[in-house]
Amino acid sequence: MSTPSKIGPNSIIQTVAALEAKFGKAEAEAILNKIGQGHFIGNLPTEMIEESKFHAMVTSLQQEIGDTATAGILKESGERTARYLLRVRIPDIFQKLLKLLPSRLAFKLFLFAISKNAWTFAGSGKFSYTMSRPPEITVIVTYPTHPVVGNFYLGTFTALLQELVNKNTKIKADIRQGSKTIGCRYRCEI
Repeated sequence: MSTPSKIGPNSIIQTVAALEAKFGKAEAEAILNKIGQGHFIGNLPTEMIEESKFHAMVTSLQQEIGDTATAGILKESGERTARYLLRVRIPDIFQKLLKLLPSRLAFKLFLFAISKNAWTFAGSGKFSYTMSRPPEITVIVTYPTHPVVGNFYLGTFTALLQELVNKNTKIKADIRQGSKTIGCRYRCEI
């Protein structure tokens, strides 16, 4: 039996924070309890987690609050994750370097760096990017989940690229359910 794929704890931490920001702490806790995720209240993960835990939370939220509200929560969660990465994980010197480069070069260098650690957010899935015009980021989610999960990546990539590559970056998301995967394509206007 293979070892379950793991992803960063911010997938859970920031989703709970986004839920609290939208509904308030008491209502967020009530929702978490109702959807069987109450064990995270006051007990957020501090280490890598099995990707199944994040996808279970996404599925439960979607069933409870619907697609639109869940998409908003996940986009906000992704933005919060980006802010955490900028504060704690992406070295200041690298951030400063990217900001000095032309947008396309900064995009290429940044995405190359991300690709080295893509497993921390893609889990069992796949991550890739192209330098087409416009450039494109792709995340293929192989864990059984729902397309709404693509909003987490949308929020993360948008916030990171706006901060590090070009503040006017816009991303057009194309998130589709396949037979056994979810294809998340993000066309980036940098």
